[in-house]
Amino acid sequence: MKPLIVVCDGMDKEVFKTLQDVSNFEVHPEPKNSQDTIQSLLPKASALVIRSATTITADFLEKAPNLKLVIRAGEGTDNIDKAACAAKGVKVANTPGANNNSAAEHAIALMMTVLRNTAAANATMKNGGWDKSKYTGIELANKKVGIVGFGRIGQIVAKRLMGFEPEILFFDPFIETSDLPYAKKAKDLNEIFSTCDIITLHTPLMDKTKGMINAELLNLMPAHAIIVNASRGGIVDEDALLDTLKSGKIKGAGFDVFATEPLEESSPLRSLDNIVLTPHLGASTEEAQLRVGQMAVSQLQEFFLNSNLLNEVKA
Repeated sequence: MKPLIVVCDGMDKEVFKTLQDVSNFEVHPEPKNSQDTIQSLLPKASALVIRSATTITADFLEKAPNLKLVIRAGEGTDNIDKAACAAKGVKVANTPGANNNSAAEHAIALMMTVLRNTAAANATMKNGGWDKSKYTGIELANKKVGIVGFGRIGQIVAKRLMGFEPEILFFDPFIETSDLPYAKKAKDLNEIFSTCDIITLHTPLMDKTKGMINAELLNLMPAHAIIVNASRGGIVDEDALLDTLKSGKIKGAGFDVFATEPLEESSPLRSLDNIVLTPHLGASTEEAQLRVGQMAVSQLQEFFLNSNLLNEVKA
């Protein structure tokens, strides 16, 4: 019986054809399926390839008695109940590194958009306006940039920023020194938040980081500073962020990720003029989707044809 692979959240369609054409898998039927379709396929599914739109819970697993593998096409696995998977004997893997450059570039795009008011200026132009004096911006060049989380993505951000000649501080409890001579480690988060003009977040979501960026830290930021989050929702206390932005304590923010996704239509963040919002686009480039698809295909072939599990993520 052919393994049935259900690709849940939309990836490069052509990549998954190789599973059918070369490896004799069944891939149903398109790389992007509705949640209702996914639910109907669970009883026969051998493997799931998911992004951020599908959440794997214990109840979800009860409907998938033949499931052997879940691949998160990306790096973060906070939308997978890994303990429930382990209890059911379902393996979990991810595709580390495939999205890194896209996420880093999106963080920088948010920085520039907030600093130069391009999103707001575009909106007024489309409505017939010409508000040149209203949207005077701030240069990125020679500013002090704080990077919270200095893993692969954080370091790519640092490299990409160097053309702007900033001073770069980073904080990461797991990294003591940087191989990048222009990036220096801050003594703590307080130093980052109290001294940096631009703060960009690149940490995973876990118990220790949930709500880590709280009112106390946000209140340390200089009035001209901005904060960007293109990593994981839930790292920032959104109520504290809302209060900080509404009161005008900082210049602005750029956020791609949120504690609850999709962001609720009624979220007060949507009504603020000093925050740029994007719908979790960090990994949404053609190149990243191709890379994650290629990695997922290789992992599926290795697992089902060679009994070899690549990039396993433990509970």
